[in-house]
Amino acid sequence: MKISMSSPDLTDADRQAVIEVINTPVLSMGKFTPAFEKTFCDLTGAKHAISVNSGTAGLHLCVRAAGIGAGDLVITTPFSFVASTNVLLFENAIPVFVDIDPKTGNINPELIADAAKNIEKYLPPNTRISNTRNSNIEYRKLKAILPVDVFGQPADMDSINAIAKQNGLAVIEDSCEALGATYKGKHAGTFGDYGVFAFYPNKQITTGEGGVIITSDDKAADFMRALRNQGRAPGDTWLSHTYLGYNYRIDEMSAAMGHAQMQRLDELLAKREQVAAWYEARLAEIPGVEVPYVEPTTTRMSWFVYVIRFDAKLNRDALAKKLEARGVPVRPYFLPIHLQPYMVEKFGWREGDFPVTEDLGRRGLAVPFSGVMSEEQVEYVCQAIRQVVSEG
Repeated sequence: MKISMSSPDLTDADRQAVIEVINTPVLSMGKFTPAFEKTFCDLTGAKHAISVNSGTAGLHLCVRAAGIGAGDLVITTPFSFVASTNVLLFENAIPVFVDIDPKTGNINPELIADAAKNIEKYLPPNTRISNTRNSNIEYRKLKAILPVDVFGQPADMDSINAIAKQNGLAVIEDSCEALGATYKGKHAGTFGDYGVFAFYPNKQITTGEGGVIITSDDKAADFMRALRNQGRAPGDTWLSHTYLGYNYRIDEMSAAMGHAQMQRLDELLAKREQVAAWYEARLAEIPGVEVPYVEPTTTRMSWFVYVIRFDAKLNRDALAKKLEARGVPVRPYFLPIHLQPYMVEKFGWREGDFPVTEDLGRRGLAVPFSGVMSEEQVEYVCQAIRQVVSEG
């Protein structure tokens, strides 16, 4: 049986939307871009939606809009895709990592609160503390919190927002994995000053590449729209540039596909929920396998990937090789950001600095997952997992 790690869920309507664009001369900044953006305002109630060419681009523009610059500190998570930290490094800001909740993998609000009060205790090893020597990175002040809604489950945003308000911090919510998720009945991405979604082919909807920022801040929205378009502010001519900006625009083909996909968002989410339910029913019975935990505050989980965890006594990597040999593609999820080679070199983090993140990084394995998987395929994957676990 052929099983893919992930597959986009595309229809003739999605393809026709792209064809409609390529049959015109307007391949960028046409009618589909604002139409696509409007679907996010309608979904979330946000005042503004700004489409961009990736979730990374969206997060970067939020960092700029929040006024985060060289030496500024941002509390964030080491258990994420590297982009959530890279966007801080783009502006020479300093990520301040705190560990995560062992059940969900989301950032731990209690540690955020402690870091906000005792920031020097949480600074990276190579960061200069109180002008002491033997370190090479100076810091300025704590500016923001950047939580990530890991695997489609919202972080504990009420607690995070309370900490941010108490300490005068901006909140950039990375909801790139959580389109359609809700926390206490409210949409992910709507809790911070800014929220960002992304649409890589394995996401809930896809545009191939692409992202959307949502915010209700008029000034920030205007600024980010200018930055995505080479820094052209309202009133600028084609060759006038008020700001240092970027080519972060989404193209019309991607926007058209995204607009079509958003028309059936509930269907796409429901299909992924069904696949996740098939997995849970089968995998929960296998000793040594832990299925994803969903918090009661997550009133709708938006399944991005399906990541299981093996008991620490089992060798995750050896089991992964056995699954691959049986035709089941799998991936470790996540490799901790603080242990990425360039992060170790720059900031001096070492193994043992964030034990919960490292534990989940060692034990987690993403199994094949998409809304187009059949129950027969899920059954095959689960039987393969059962076999390799029983073999040890």
